[in-house]
Amino acid sequence: MTREKGKRAAYTLEFKIEAVRLVQGGQAKSVTAKILGVPEPTLGNWVRLSAKGKLAGAGAKPVSAEQMELARLRAELARVKMERDILKKATAYFAKESM
Repeated sequence: MTREKGKRAAYTLEFKIEAVRLVQGGQAKSVTAKILGVPEPTLGNWVRLSAKGKLAGAGAKPVSAEQMELARLRAELARVKMERDILKKATAYFAKESM
């Protein structure tokens, strides 16, 4: 998310809940933050507040269902790419070992 210097980004409650759900579902906080364009400390705050049941503060811009689905798909793509990279490294290791 691009923003002007000195202005804070506003996120909707739905966006925050979806980001927290991705982290609680096993997605790494750093990966989720990068994909969604949110600072990692901010995402950490949302996760902590959600655990306490105090996540609130919806922003001014609503997030459409398409945007939520896009965020979910981006997170899934990042997870699949990470799995692929691990498999590539394992394949190279075992191919080198068999020589």
